[in-house]
Amino acid sequence: MSRTLLEREIAEQPAVVEQLLHGQRGTIAEAAARARATDSSWVLIAARGTSDNAARYAQHVLGLRCGMPVALATPSLTTLYRAPLRLDGALVMGISQSGESPDVCAVVEAARAAGRPTVAITNTPGSVLARAADTTIGLGAGPERSVAATKTYTASLAALAALTVELAGDEALHEQLARIPEAMAQQLAGQGDVVAGDALAGIERCAVIGRGPNHATAFEAALKIKELTAIAAEPYSPADLMHGPVAVLGPATPLLAIAVDGPALPSVIDAVADARRRGAGRLVLSDVSGDRFGAEEVVPLVSVPEWLSPLVSILPAQALAAQLAGERGIDVDAPFGLNKVTRTI
Repeated sequence: MSRTLLEREIAEQPAVVEQLLHGQRGTIAEAAARARATDSSWVLIAARGTSDNAARYAQHVLGLRCGMPVALATPSLTTLYRAPLRLDGALVMGISQSGESPDVCAVVEAARAAGRPTVAITNTPGSVLARAADTTIGLGAGPERSVAATKTYTASLAALAALTVELAGDEALHEQLARIPEAMAQQLAGQGDVVAGDALAGIERCAVIGRGPNHATAFEAALKIKELTAIAAEPYSPADLMHGPVAVLGPATPLLAIAVDGPALPSVIDAVADARRRGAGRLVLSDVSGDRFGAEEVVPLVSVPEWLSPLVSILPAQALAAQLAGERGIDVDAPFGLNKVTRTI
């Protein structure tokens, strides 16, 4: 039985990540060296869509491992309002699978003109973004034909994790990262089809939560569900959820939770318990015992260091979005007339 483009690209991810970690290590070391040489103390990242969710991951790992605050750029300040930004001490990065989004490119071009070090993370080495930056980290994912980005997302996460390792100068972290492609392959081999089950059957909306490094996973999982199914999936940190949005949870609005062992886990468990009290369905992606969540449906995750867990936890979320789309009769490779490349200013 033939597989969809999306299914094939999901399956390619461990190999893509392994190739990036080996093939781009020198380039990533060069980017880190340039950042150190220019006394970069914080990071500004311009991105859109899936790439913006990779930037959310960078906010966590660069802060955690390198003590570097990460801000997400507001590209319209550069493209529409022509506002000059003070970038003293900034390492400026653009993330785009196509490298052709004008607003992302404009932020990087302005930063380079201001004399700040710039990095492009893209799947298209000859793109406008690649030409605009001092250093280009090529994702090397090959053509990504399905509209929903999968392998370029995990490759972007791997590039950001590798850059973090180089900036931190910690060999132990490098060894942890080197084992991630194998863990991703184990996750894909062991999870089979991720079935939504009763928790997410027939829904029109849901909430998705994750915290720490998996705040990014919550946003990316919600985006995949929206892109592939048109279900109104809204992402939150469990801390943000409890500040009001928890009111949306109930029999018609279930909860998808990414619950990875680490400091953020207790708050996720508490949010799942609150969803139960409100009568909301629950589906949990977790590397800890299902007993921690009561009677919820739990999809097991391969256990890896928490800071790298988004490279594993997104895999069943991608499969889940595809499963929900299949149940609705939606073509996952061309959903709702969406385009692969979107150019915004």
